[in-house]
Amino acid sequence: MSKKPQPHKAGQIRIIGGQWRGRKLPVPDSPGLRPTTDRVRETLFNWLAPVLYDAKCLDCFAGSGSLGFEALSRYAGETVLLEAEKSIAQQLQKNLALLNSDKGQVVHTNALNWLAQPGSAFNVVFLDPPFRCGLLPDTIALLEKQGWLADEAWIYLEAETEHSNLDVPTNWRLHREKTAGQVAYRLYHRQSLSVLEQQEDDDA
Repeated sequence: MSKKPQPHKAGQIRIIGGQWRGRKLPVPDSPGLRPTTDRVRETLFNWLAPVLYDAKCLDCFAGSGSLGFEALSRYAGETVLLEAEKSIAQQLQKNLALLNSDKGQVVHTNALNWLAQPGSAFNVVFLDPPFRCGLLPDTIALLEKQGWLADEAWIYLEAETEHSNLDVPTNWRLHREKTAGQVAYRLYHRQSLSVLEQQEDDDA
């Protein structure tokens, strides 16, 4: 007697800190969906711990939601999650409902199109796009040009190691960086241009 095929089980992510620590959330099976690992997330959110409480956060390529939900769990004031694929955006919305959070917002949209409009300033921005799609340069440019970054914003950037040497604006100061396998991840601290100009005058 042949066995019935087992239904495919979607993956899951686990929130690793904060009010929902240990909660597991379903993640749809989708090509290219690559949740940030627990180890990398733990390092990142240790870096962000002093600035995350009540921060306004933007997760530009939300995917599994591992970064955006982790920020909410650690008491970010607001988190907007952008996701281009409809089924993934729907799952993000369901997971937000499971967490019973009114501080998160899921937007089903192409991140570059959304960022091309005039923006409102975010304190923390997560940039973890699908690998090998060349999305980071345009995303970085739009964040600066369209006013999406607060003067003292923190920007997390995750990329494949072979494409990690990106040009970033001169007022983004590298705060921390590490590699984990094939992933390079960095946290930048943005300075307002007026502060940067003052520093240059002081150094002159």
